[in-house]
Amino acid sequence: MSAPRIEVLRAGLLDTVQDLGRPGWRALGLGLAGAMDPWSLEVANRLVGNPPGAAGLEITLAGPRLRLRRAARIALTGAPIEALIDGAALPAWRPLEAPAGCTLEFGACRHGARSYLAVDGGLALEPVLGSRATDLRAALGGLDGRALHSGDLLPLTPSRLRAEAIRASAWWIDPGHDLDLSRTAVARFVPQHALADALCRRPWRVSATSNRQGLRLQGSALAAEAGGDGVSEPVAPGVVQLPPDGQPIVLMAEAQTVGGYPRLGYVAQADLPRIAQLRPGEHLHFEPVSAERAVALLRAQRAGLARMALAIDARLRSMGHAPGS
Repeated sequence: MSAPRIEVLRAGLLDTVQDLGRPGWRALGLGLAGAMDPWSLEVANRLVGNPPGAAGLEITLAGPRLRLRRAARIALTGAPIEALIDGAALPAWRPLEAPAGCTLEFGACRHGARSYLAVDGGLALEPVLGSRATDLRAALGGLDGRALHSGDLLPLTPSRLRAEAIRASAWWIDPGHDLDLSRTAVARFVPQHALADALCRRPWRVSATSNRQGLRLQGSALAAEAGGDGVSEPVAPGVVQLPPDGQPIVLMAEAQTVGGYPRLGYVAQADLPRIAQLRPGEHLHFEPVSAERAVALLRAQRAGLARMALAIDARLRSMGHAPGS
């Protein structure tokens, strides 16, 4: 019997296999990569009983058409997206059991930029340097280090799940304020440069040239000549750089490890999931906070996720499923 797989009938705009990233390789010049919105991926994994770092699918702006070749428990989170399962609406933020042969079809994201699909057991590609995350800049991980193509087959772990019909749970997760895409995005920002005040006083718009490496912003240019000597310094996701054109860049999941542009400061890690959901043309405001406040925001977010995980695990056990750790 062939291994269970997901068949990519039609690729979307940019579909990549992602987990929570590849830490520990910065000394070799390799960044973190992983999900742009790790909060949504972790919730999706929890909903299907996976460990939080299991590999799932990141769908950007417009999604693929897929066929499940084995029965699966799936969950869809992140940006609201047009989604069908065998022609019927696919509900998000809840576990759903699907029989073998089901077709999943994704259209455009209605709000936000990235949706996440988790499957019980996770996507079973070979890890590269300890992670299955696709790093497009380094061309490694995921499926040959690239976005999905039509005709690709994604391996799944075997499952004892028996599903004869599509069945969604009667309960769901409300992302609430954790991923409120209806409000203008605000990045809590730890200043580290004289130009940080000017950054926070001006509105910024996301450029269409943004990608997984960084969000390029457009607005009234900052005086780039006022800082930086061109000497490369360490950078990481969340760092805000200022290139010579005076238009800031917020480094994201595939950020390089060093850079010579002036560093204005960094966005609180807790705000990166919301920032990752910005679409070209949408606005972003920066709000200065202390480093201590940034740490407190992340602790509160992680505590909320932990409480959510306990509630989901209890629900899954009541349904007869053994969640992952």
